[in-house]
Amino acid sequence: MATISLRKSNTRLPPEVNRVLYVRNLPFNISSEEMYDIFGKYGAIRQIRIGTNKDTRGTAFVVYEDIYDAKTAVDHLSGFNVANRYLIVLYYQQAKMSKKFDQKKKEEEIARMQEKYGVSTKDK
Repeated sequence: MATISLRKSNTRLPPEVNRVLYVRNLPFNISSEEMYDIFGKYGAIRQIRIGTNKDTRGTAFVVYEDIYDAKTAVDHLSGFNVANRYLIVLYYQQAKMSKKFDQKKKEEEIARMQEKYGVSTKDK
């Protein structure tokens, strides 16, 4: 299998490669069993978290036991068709996710301050 050849050749992986995958464009009704069937083909899975909120539906996090299994899954499943939807499989990057969260937090803070001091952003 490809993962065995990666390990034997002592390949250096790019720095963004890690065991945690971020999956987008999932069908909203996909079950965790179906996720294990799809992603389990590429190695042992530690955990799968499927988004259930309005903002997180259609996304999931998949955590593999081994980094090489995660790399193989990304290589094979990016663009994979599930229920007429093409999966987007990325390596989870903490810095990018926290920036999005910080941006939301800052926007909420600005809105709160504008409301408190009666400042309007609408052009007159």
